[in-house]
Amino acid sequence: MNIESFIKDWIAASNSYDTGKYLKFYNENAVLDDPSVGRKFIGHSGIKEYFESYFIGYQTQTELRKLEIKDNSAFLEVEFTGDFPEGKIGGSFNFIFKNDKIEFLKADLIH
Repeated sequence: MNIESFIKDWIAASNSYDTGKYLKFYNENAVLDDPSVGRKFIGHSGIKEYFESYFIGYQTQTELRKLEIKDNSAFLEVEFTGDFPEGKIGGSFNFIFKNDKIEFLKADLIH
């Protein structure tokens, strides 16, 4: 698995608001933990809710700023722009991969 290509494709799917394509990057029972919104989103149904609310709903676009890869995990710093009060804000993602898909993802905003 080429994690750098995977991350770039994941961002492209996110920025195109293609929910079906976006969910294909996650294992069926993956967990997305976002302390910024105070919730964990479990499985495809939970992650779909997260994506549609916070990415499609706010027309969020994600731009890669920094990527660190280590073994079966990755740390990503991004810049978000969209229809939210700040208009532009930093963010980070910590990925854990299993079977060439996202098994666990911690998302957070950087203020």
